[in-house]
Parts: sequence; C-alpha cells; structure tokens
Amino acid sequence: MSTDATPAAVTPERERDVVAAVPTGLLVAGAWRDASGGGTLAVDDPATGRTLTEVADATADDARAALDAAVAAQADWAATAPRERGELLRRAFELTTERAEDLALLMTLEMGKPLAESRGEVAYGAEFLRWFSEEAVRAYGRWSTAPNGASRLLTMKQPVGPCFAITPWNFPLAMATRKIGPALAAGCTMILKPAAQTPLTALAFAQVLLDAGLPDGVVQVLTTRSAGDLTAPLLADARLRKLTFTGSTPVGKRLVAQAADNLQRVSMELGGNAPFLVFRDADVEAAVEGAVLAKMRNIGEACTAANRFLVHADVAEDFSRGLAERLAAMPVGRGTEPDSKVGPLITREARADVHALVAEAVEGGARVLTGGEPLDGPGAFYPPTVLTEVPRQARIRTEEIFGPVAPVGTFTDDDDAVATANATEYGLVAYVYTRDVSRAVRVAEGLQFGMVGLNQGVVSNPAAPFGGVKASGFGREGGAEGIEEYLDTKYVGLAL
Repeated sequence: MSTDATPAAVTPERERDVVAAVPTGLLVAGAWRDASGGGTLAVDDPATGRTLTEVADATADDARAALDAAVAAQADWAATAPRERGELLRRAFELTTERAEDLALLMTLEMGKPLAESRGEVAYGAEFLRWFSEEAVRAYGRWSTAPNGASRLLTMKQPVGPCFAITPWNFPLAMATRKIGPALAAGCTMILKPAAQTPLTALAFAQVLLDAGLPDGVVQVLTTRSAGDLTAPLLADARLRKLTFTGSTPVGKRLVAQAADNLQRVSMELGGNAPFLVFRDADVEAAVEGAVLAKMRNIGEACTAANRFLVHADVAEDFSRGLAERLAAMPVGRGTEPDSKVGPLITREARADVHALVAEAVEGGARVLTGGEPLDGPGAFYPPTVLTEVPRQARIRTEEIFGPVAPVGTFTDDDDAVATANATEYGLVAYVYTRDVSRAVRVAEGLQFGMVGLNQGVVSNPAAPFGGVKASGFGREGGAEGIEEYLDTKYVGLAL
C-alpha cells in the first residue's frame, strides 16, 4: 500500500491497486492463511453494487486455531514491558497516519462514506493508538496500610487475558483501534472479527500492526459471513476471558447470555436513540450547525447520530427551515466523487428500512421539508430528509433510524423535553443547545444517557470515555477508563 500522505487522484486503476494490496486471508499466529474450508466472502461497493474482491470465510476450526494462537502468545505479551507495548502502538499510529489515503479509500469503497469522512475516521481511529500507547505505562496499582496497622494492602493490575472483539461495518477502522489499542496496551492478546460488509479496512490495518512489529499471535483477524459460527465455539471455551462488542442491542443481549456460561468479562457498545434538544434561548444558527454534524456524520449510520430533534416551539420554525436548507444543499453521490457529501447507505435493504420509517411518518401526518424519497440508480442512495409535525406514536421517533433523516418535534416545557428525551430504552448520547448555564447543568444531570454533547454536535474523543447506559450497553472505550476494561485487579495482603 502507498505510504504517500498526499491525496492521490481516485481513478479506477487506483481503486483496483488499493484493493489488490489488501491481504484477503485470515491472520492467525502472525501468518496470513486461507480459511480451513476454502470458502470466500464477497465484498461489495454499496455505491455501485459491484464486487470489489473476495476474502476468506472463516469457520469454527479457524476460530479454535485463532484462540489457540492467542492463548499461546498471552503469557509472553503480558510479560512484555509496558513501554515496549506502548512503543509498538505508537509505531502503528505513525504507520496508520502514513497510509491514511489508502485506508480512507478502502473505507469509502467498501462502506460508502465520502472520502473526507473516511479521512476523518482514519485520523480519529489512529488517535486511539496514540492515546493507548501513552496509557500502557499508566496501569497503576496501589500500596496502603491496613486500618489496624498489622499488614500492608497491595493492589496490582494484570491483563484479563485473551479477548474477542466484534466490530461493526459503520466505522471499520475506528471500532477496531478503539478495542485493539487498550487490549494491547493492557497486555491482552485478541481475536478481531470485523463485519462481513467491511472487512478490507480491518485486514489492511492488521498488516499495519504486523509492519509495526506485532509479535506472532498477539492479534488474529477472522473474516466470515456467519458470525455465529465463530462466536459459539469461542464463547464456549473458558480460555477466552473477555468479549467486547459494538453493534445492535438484540445481538448484544444474545452475546451477553452466551458469555455468561464461562463468566467472561463483557463490554457492550449497543444501539442508540439520541435526542437533540434545542431550548428557546439557544443560538439557533449554532444549533443547526451542530445538528448537521450530529445527524449527518457517517450518513446518519452511527449509534451516536441524532435521532429525535426536540425543539422549543418558539424557535422550531427557524431551526427546521435552517436544517432543511443545509441538508438539501448537500450533494449526494459516490464517496469517491470530489463534491460528494452524502454517500450510499450500506445496503439497499437498509435504504428500504429507512424509507419505511419515513413513509409511515408521512402517512401519519408528518410534513416533508426536504428529501423523503429513495434516489434512482444501482446504489443504496437516500437523500438527506427533514420531517416536521411528526406524530408522537410514529416509529421514526422510537426506533434507531440509521440514515440521513431528521424528524423534528416541538416542546414548550423544559421538564417535558427532558422526560421525552428519556422516554426510550436507549441511553447512549444526547445533545443539548442552550446559552443558560443553569439550564445546561440541570438538563445534563437529568438526561439518562452515558454522554451529553453540550452546544456541540460531536462528542466522540479518544481521550474521553465512550459508552452508554440502559439498553445502550455497559463498559467504556477511550479515556483513562478504556484500559480498565482489559485489566483485572489483584489484591495481595502482606502480613508484617
């Protein structure tokens, strides 16, 4: 892959070269290999429907081989000096940054997002490697005197052990680095299973790790069309000590139940239904700008995407009109096109699901300010859409949209707005726009969400703990908290 950081022209030849440079096998014990059954999995471009390439389709036997390799490497990796583990992550950060253009193009080809967004994800994903390269040397223990003075209390941090990470298709690099970074920093080996729709970015990143000097067996990568064929044997094996998953809440619940038999450590980053609250005193222009970011990041295909817009009645018309104007002006097209701001959804089935929510809302009385109909062509394109007067009972107000659709509702009472925002099983992130400091604190404290964006439409930051409450999961990724998910605390009582 090219290491030239200067953006290159995206020609068909360049697309082919970048895809052809990606390893298409399974990474097990430091070597690329075919799937044990010889099967392959097609990877398609959602903008055109064409197949980009095929990758190995792992089986249960491959999963067991991957765990064998992770277990075999665990003791040596745990004993590796924290500084050395951190320096490897730092080298991986530098290589990821050097190869940003190739990684971004891969991501756009297999997932659809515009190149500018893919470049942003590469930068964001790389920061987890840099952050956890610095956290590797900060897994602190504690020394204290027992209250009765008769002994000393020593606590130490030790790696959990071999981990299994399942990542989604919508952020194929960042979700991998957000899990691999802290695991490696803590001294854990890992098996990564990327999403079937977007394996190429993960495979390219695995090569980055190898080129950075990753020891054999510390990270395995298994691509497969059937996640269940891998997860069942892995979770049934007591040698696996942790499962980390990013994806839907229904799947997360099933995985937690499976992990319970062997009491594996579990962290879950699940679905969302983010409210975006605009109060009467808000800077409406700033709120519109934040709404564009919160709604349209990743084409709306993000668990952090604003899902329900709750706007004070006095400013609702200005806000809705401003948002519709901004979204209507965003060019829709293949992510490799220079002017594209909105790429395709991941599949045509996903587009159909989004449109079903819009059509049902409109049938119930919602008004379309912009968008509202699928676009013609081979790709899974759906235009940015703004709806007003959305009925409270409409599914679009209760289900995760995962698309570029903004349903706007109104409120007149602050307490009612917070209660409406909390009226969901999910609790990942909420957004609040107000210029009143007292209201900001009161609302932030009252919202039942793991994260709150106050006067900003993007909250994700590698230096901050990412995660939710309720049906949005448990555990945190990023921040000082992120490495704790991969560490056990051991207490040693020292008699005097």
